[in-house]
Amino acid sequence: MLHWLAQYLQDDFGFLRVFNFITFRAVMSTITATLIGLFAGPAVIRYLTRMKVGQAVRTYGMETHLKKHGTPTMGGVLVLIAIGVSTLLWMDLSNRLIWPVLVVTLGFGAVGWVDDYRKVVYKDPEGMRSAEKYFWMSLVGLLAAFYLAFSVSAETPGKVAQLILAWIQSGFSMALPPEAHLIVPFFKTISYPLGVWGFIALTYCVIVGTSNAVNFTDGLDGLAIMPTVMVGSALGLFAYLTGSAVYSKYLLIPHIPGAGELLIFCGAMAGAGLAFLWYNAHPAQVFMGDVGALALGGALGTIAVIVRQEIVLFIMGGVFVAETLSVIFQVGWFKFTKKRYGEGRRLFLMAPLHHHFEKKGWNETQVVIRFWIVTMMLILVGLSTLKLR
Repeated sequence: MLHWLAQYLQDDFGFLRVFNFITFRAVMSTITATLIGLFAGPAVIRYLTRMKVGQAVRTYGMETHLKKHGTPTMGGVLVLIAIGVSTLLWMDLSNRLIWPVLVVTLGFGAVGWVDDYRKVVYKDPEGMRSAEKYFWMSLVGLLAAFYLAFSVSAETPGKVAQLILAWIQSGFSMALPPEAHLIVPFFKTISYPLGVWGFIALTYCVIVGTSNAVNFTDGLDGLAIMPTVMVGSALGLFAYLTGSAVYSKYLLIPHIPGAGELLIFCGAMAGAGLAFLWYNAHPAQVFMGDVGALALGGALGTIAVIVRQEIVLFIMGGVFVAETLSVIFQVGWFKFTKKRYGEGRRLFLMAPLHHHFEKKGWNETQVVIRFWIVTMMLILVGLSTLKLR
């Protein structure tokens, strides 16, 4: 919005040309989101407390977490407000790529809102049932995947429509341009063509999978939000480089025109996340809830797809991956051993993984900070793929 206004007035006020620089608007987006989060935080927490939307702690969970019962949840609303307002203020409204990120973020946030609402209003720790939750997440994810399949390699909405028409005329068998191939990191020329259906399937899995992975991780004070900030910031760098014809050619990565604008969103996400951490640090005054975790995970997945770095997201988000796999393996092993031996056995003391380490004697702060450190190291590995080829 401010970018459009600055363009309208820059002939009369030359200093407004600074708004044309993505880096300036990204910094301002970060600052704006941080200030919104910090100043609105107390009011949001008071409102949630007054509405008695306290966290319902599962009785079969960690005993040390029972004291958290009643702490206001649904604090992810604060993050989404800060991201939404800041992004809309500083983004280029005509950009075709930032809108699907916003739609996925707010769409998944709406699903999380309903889930949290049922938990706190109906006092049901399980919230929305899995089938219903995945239906709505899948609907949003598939719509985004279909749009991105044609918009990633098209510079204008008109070209998006042309690609869709060409795909239909080809009998739904048209190959997508090289920019939409699956990129293998650490290699200069290895990439795999996906086709439209393959792109949609991969994109759906990345968006929905990342969303649920962040949600699994959101179990300790500050555990999910800081890795989200770090991974999102790294993806913002990838977006800026991918959107530049000069840098993308030099680094041998796909050039996606318009992708640089995603740096605005990533900056807003980082600022909003840091502001939320101010209130979510141990002992937390507010929890993010599904409304925040599902939304932020979906945003990370969507950005990674646009900048063609799905595998790098898998690396940088290794903590999210480990948390998810720990749940899958725990449940799968339990069912397998129960069927075979008549008694279910466990691979971990408790899943997700952060509870396993708590059971082993790590206190909550140790788990959180050590997972942060692991995330920092994995992000450095992910960033190294820009040159190590």
